[in-house]
Amino acid sequence: MQTFLIPGLWLDASSWDAVTPAVEAAGHHAHPLTMPGLEADDADRSAITLDSHIDYVVRLIDETPADEEVALVAHSGGALVAHGAVDRRPDRVTRVVYVDSWPGGEGSIVNDELPYDDADMPFPGWDAFEEADVRDITSELGEQIASHTHPSPSHAAVDPLHVSDERRLDVQATIILSTMPSTDMKDLIERDVAWLGDTGHLHSLRLVDLPTGHWPQFTRPEELSALIVEGLK
Repeated sequence: MQTFLIPGLWLDASSWDAVTPAVEAAGHHAHPLTMPGLEADDADRSAITLDSHIDYVVRLIDETPADEEVALVAHSGGALVAHGAVDRRPDRVTRVVYVDSWPGGEGSIVNDELPYDDADMPFPGWDAFEEADVRDITSELGEQIASHTHPSPSHAAVDPLHVSDERRLDVQATIILSTMPSTDMKDLIERDVAWLGDTGHLHSLRLVDLPTGHWPQFTRPEELSALIVEGLK
């Protein structure tokens, strides 16, 4: 299975370094992605939008031979990119694994509560996050992660997602929950809270727990890898 790993805000393909060996060992072909605008600190991000990121993933899907299955793995803000790609190619994507994230829906945005300008949303530093988000991130690990971040294209973070193909709800999905327990997520789904978007309407959804902070690919990589591989089955 051709498996495209989509990072969250500020991260590039290297954020999946501890995960890709397990995906490959399970017999899949792992493709960790660096999204447009995340190539370097001084990249020009002024024209990059959420649709730019979705288009990039869709192009990779279209370049995959028709007889090969496609799966998407998405961390954090990468979830809207993955769901947008599923909406555009619901007949090509067979599995989606969301890492401490969820698919959202029509009108969802990644995050407009952090400082940004018309081009860039810089990494804000760890003090900007809640305690649950940074659980298990030591000072040393925090410095290591931050040293590999780049500003994200601001429009990829604040532009609304647009979806239209109901077949997106048919694609098998797994949500790996780190900053809230699955019991809380189930309650939110039952109440159909608006910010979950399509989450509660997916026809095949599995919730699994991996208690840690919002970046389990760094804090609990072995356990995350195993859960991702399970979600690809």
